[in-house]
Amino acid sequence: MKVKINGRSKDIRTVSYNEKLNQVCLIDQRLLPHKFALINTKNYIETAEAIKNMTVRGAPAIAATAAYGLAQGLCEFKGNDINKFRKHTDKVFQTLKNARPTAVDPINAMNRVLWWMNAGETVGELKSLAVLGSKLFADKSVEECKAIGVNGEKLIKDGMRILTHCNAGWLACVDIGTATAPMYEAHSKGVKFTVFCDETRPRLQGASLTAWELAQAKIPHYIIADNAAGYFMNRGEIDMVIVGSDRVIARTGEVINKIGTYTKAVIAHRHKIPFYVAIPFSSIDWNAKSSNEITIEERDPEEVLGVWGMVKKTASKKRQIIDEYAYVRVANPTTPARNPGFDITPPELVTGIITPAGIFKPGEIRNINKILKSA
Repeated sequence: MKVKINGRSKDIRTVSYNEKLNQVCLIDQRLLPHKFALINTKNYIETAEAIKNMTVRGAPAIAATAAYGLAQGLCEFKGNDINKFRKHTDKVFQTLKNARPTAVDPINAMNRVLWWMNAGETVGELKSLAVLGSKLFADKSVEECKAIGVNGEKLIKDGMRILTHCNAGWLACVDIGTATAPMYEAHSKGVKFTVFCDETRPRLQGASLTAWELAQAKIPHYIIADNAAGYFMNRGEIDMVIVGSDRVIARTGEVINKIGTYTKAVIAHRHKIPFYVAIPFSSIDWNAKSSNEITIEERDPEEVLGVWGMVKKTASKKRQIIDEYAYVRVANPTTPARNPGFDITPPELVTGIITPAGIFKPGEIRNINKILKSA
């Protein structure tokens, strides 16, 4: 996407790979919207940590990061022993997989890289194919997001007020986004609409990331408190909800997404407001029988007990007031917290799932391959 940095417009992907240096380049999303910065991870351990600490986040974005991280880790291997190389491959795969256990996208992405590697025999060939496979996966992810935008744009009409939760924009993908893709497509065609961004506690991805994206795109939007969505729906000020997803269970149509998604789906259902989920194919879990098999990540309680943001600080020597990114605790100091990162929305609350192949009912996802073949 085009981003204005220091007054200049640049095309930047959320994640990319420098083959020459064997480094993964990421936008440090922890600093947005206050500061735009790029970081380079120098090995697969650093790449896994960047996924874990949410330097990069969003299911499709961490999928591409994991794919690049796998290639990066394999290129770190020294020697030509194929058996040792395969053991190293499994170690790298598991490290990246465990960085964020709830999302299925990184697993699907790395499996795709391994599929490309099947054509290789020597360690050198396998390394080259891993790099190729990771790049092809990232490029395909962008194309899928474009298709999501084209398929979902028809849902957006002039004057609509759209609620979105968390950040399922281009920052959550390699480019373009999932939930925001139809918005960007509609905006490019001159459709006038307004977006309501849930702040999305505890890490405030809606207030910090989605709002920043929409401001860059000059799409009218508001930030609202998480608890305000029902108020606006009851007043008739929300016409549609579009969210992303970290995992859709193909067999059941269950949607696993950022904590608070289920709540929004319940309220939307109560007010008869369409609730759509936008996903690339990598977000589909073809194997799980139900969401009961999925580990729901519980993150650091400190995320709930305080907030990160810009604070004013007096520089010691010149007494100059400067902005500093810092953590501020807001909760009672002796009270513990629980911090699940995701929740599960049952299929009966979902109007449709926007995919690169079209819009489907949750119950149709299990047969999507058959539908595509018969089309």
